[in-house]
Amino acid sequence: MTGTLYLCATPIGNLEDITLRVLRTLKEADLIAAEDTRHSIKLLNHFEIHTPMTSYHEYNKIEKGRYLIGLLKEGQNIALITDAGTPGISDPGEELVKMAYEEEIPVTSLPGPSAVITGLTLSGLSTRRFAFEAFLPSDKKERNNILKELKSETRTIIIYEAPHRLIKTLKELSDALGDRRVTVVRELTKKHETAFQSSLLKAVSHYEAEEPKGECLLVIEGLKIEDLLEQEKEKFLTLSLEEHMNLYLGRGMDKKEAMRAVATDRGITKREVYQMLLNS
Repeated sequence: MTGTLYLCATPIGNLEDITLRVLRTLKEADLIAAEDTRHSIKLLNHFEIHTPMTSYHEYNKIEKGRYLIGLLKEGQNIALITDAGTPGISDPGEELVKMAYEEEIPVTSLPGPSAVITGLTLSGLSTRRFAFEAFLPSDKKERNNILKELKSETRTIIIYEAPHRLIKTLKELSDALGDRRVTVVRELTKKHETAFQSSLLKAVSHYEAEEPKGECLLVIEGLKIEDLLEQEKEKFLTLSLEEHMNLYLGRGMDKKEAMRAVATDRGITKREVYQMLLNS
């Protein structure tokens, strides 16, 4: 019999948010794998949990992951916790889960606090569809590529950011996406929790005057469908009519279908497309 890997969600600020099931699992597990044992020991001491603990973080996730998989295969039950929130979301827990499935080890997730969902529901923006980007990449080229992708994102966008980089990131987002609505959520579930509803540009001015403190979560309005269509129209207008036609012909459309699609993209009639092609 192999053991089970338990993904245990822990509080993101308020200790009262831990679930009874997580408390029981942390007490009954053979071992707790924690992202930062120095941080997690405070949580365990508060709830008088004395289960042995080991570190599992970004810099040892492969080597320590193999060790933990070995213990699971021997029948030990392991509870995985992150510094705060749900393991596997923007942390190395994702890697351990993959390794466990490769070895046919049972995995179960114990629901609880998650900064992504908590911040989204608090934002006042659309919650039906959303895109989670975690922290934007530090590499400049990779970061710019992500920002270009987000320019056409119609879903609500969620991004993590540290307070000392908040203003810089808000400026970059404004340059890339335009002045969208944003809710800047800080200190989630803590005493000084705030949800500041603004626009990207106004948020820059606000935090230039009032230094941001605490971990931040940005919830940004997605691009409106009509604006997306306008973006697409502008993109098509950079093509010559022949290039535009070839784009659709290359996708397997016949000439009539391609002319109809080109007319729709350019906001003109099919007859006008036909006449322009004759005169070209």
